[in-house]
Amino acid sequence: MENPNIIQYISVVVPVYNEEGCLQELIDRTIRALDSTGKKYEFILVDDGSRDASAEIMRKAAEAKPDQVIACILNRNYGQHSAIMAGFSLVRGDLVITLDADLQNPPEEIPNLVAAAERGNDVVGTVRQNRQDTWFRRTASKIVNRVAQKATGVKMHDYGCMLRAYRSHVVKAMLQCNERSTFIPVLGNSFARNTCEIPVAHSERAVGDSKYSLMKLINLQFNMLTCMTTAPLRVLTWFGMLAAFCGFLLSLYIIIRRITDGDTWTNGGVFTLFAVMFVFMGIQMVGIGMIGEYIGRIYTDVRNRPRYFIESIIGRKEEKE
Repeated sequence: MENPNIIQYISVVVPVYNEEGCLQELIDRTIRALDSTGKKYEFILVDDGSRDASAEIMRKAAEAKPDQVIACILNRNYGQHSAIMAGFSLVRGDLVITLDADLQNPPEEIPNLVAAAERGNDVVGTVRQNRQDTWFRRTASKIVNRVAQKATGVKMHDYGCMLRAYRSHVVKAMLQCNERSTFIPVLGNSFARNTCEIPVAHSERAVGDSKYSLMKLINLQFNMLTCMTTAPLRVLTWFGMLAAFCGFLLSLYIIIRRITDGDTWTNGGVFTLFAVMFVFMGIQMVGIGMIGEYIGRIYTDVRNRPRYFIESIIGRKEEKE
């Protein structure tokens, strides 16, 4: 009897944004890695509105190897996770592997992900060894991973690494989700029965700079937190209750001191009143901002606009079945 865990067809999806300096090397190394598996494959490159020659490099690669290399051109920049979802909409494989275009995660790790999936895992995560990122990036990554573990209950240690593998049924389930703010590693885990992690190598970025600035990293963290859980609202509720309790204790303290020492020690109570006011005003502003964030996401989802628009597909010989 044939083992149902054996992979027959591999799809690799890579979002590309202004990576002309290393894109050809990425294509060559990924194709060699896929050839080494001995399996049927397709390599889908998604251009996320690049302003350099990335799209042209992708076109030439797709024309040279049609139906093995596929170039998916989006009409503008939608962000990494939306670009990956665009690639997911085109996949044919029974195992889908995502990979960043900057070569910090070597494509040579692909056979290891395939082997891990064939051991019966629906999602294969990776843990970067000897990370070559800055101290700030490593620290931010630790915070993201801790939050994701608490929110999902799945204890994966490196949600920030996009070198991951998903069974096709997990990808199909993700495509049925309509929310616009999507964090793919967390979303994928929510549909997986069996998950695992494997160690992978990590390299310095050879060309160019990271596309994630400080503000983009903060935005990514906030998106991840609010798209997968209502925990911030729950924390805010508990914080409000704690503040109210502290305010009650402060009121008792003020009453007691007023009885024992008179009103001279508080300068008539003006500064105490300001202190209490600022505490509660701060809590209210945080609460309004958090509720507004969720309402904004509801508004975006209700409009139901496409999360991406595919301008052209090069290299596909026939339509997806």
